[in-house]
Amino acid sequence: MDEVNMETAVDPIALFVAWMKAAEESELNDASAVALATATRDGMPSVRMVLMKRVDERGFCFYTNAESQKGVELAENPRAAMCFHWKSLLRQVRISGDVSELSAEEADDYFASRSRLSQLGAVASQQSRVLAGREVLEARVRELERTFPEKIPRPAYWRGYVLRPERIEFWNSGEGRMHERFLFSRSGEGWRKERLYP
Repeated sequence: MDEVNMETAVDPIALFVAWMKAAEESELNDASAVALATATRDGMPSVRMVLMKRVDERGFCFYTNAESQKGVELAENPRAAMCFHWKSLLRQVRISGDVSELSAEEADDYFASRSRLSQLGAVASQQSRVLAGREVLEARVRELERTFPEKIPRPAYWRGYVLRPERIEFWNSGEGRMHERFLFSRSGEGWRKERLYP
């Protein structure tokens, strides 16, 4: 049983942390995998899976190539939505709000914590651009291994982002579609909580 109960919770971040802890114990793979939706300046949406790396008082943090499709869309339209779905728990959490960049120091720290191969892949990849063939990418990784035999510097385009939630909705499956749904909406420095029809 969660330490934080959905029905009595007043802090959606604390509730999310409790749900994430339960998901980390039950999901076979990355419990932090989340669908991230962004949109172009004129509103054309796109969605993909990313890994949420941290949640704190600022919001939900993730890292990516700022020159990728999502990076370009966030520069044009710095608003986004996330959806966590934990099938083993029959739960999901939907989040939406503004997105801003994390500090260069935070990006440096996280980049340095990644495996060497992940660092090489991040530097080698021209994410979202056309790739002539896998051998081109593999050759680029080999070249970078020679260029950086020790420390691999974080490229300037590899950045961290934080989604500051304006709305967080918790959904728990119920028998016969009698699902439990609670919506937290930011209100000043606090949150307004409402129960929703399933």
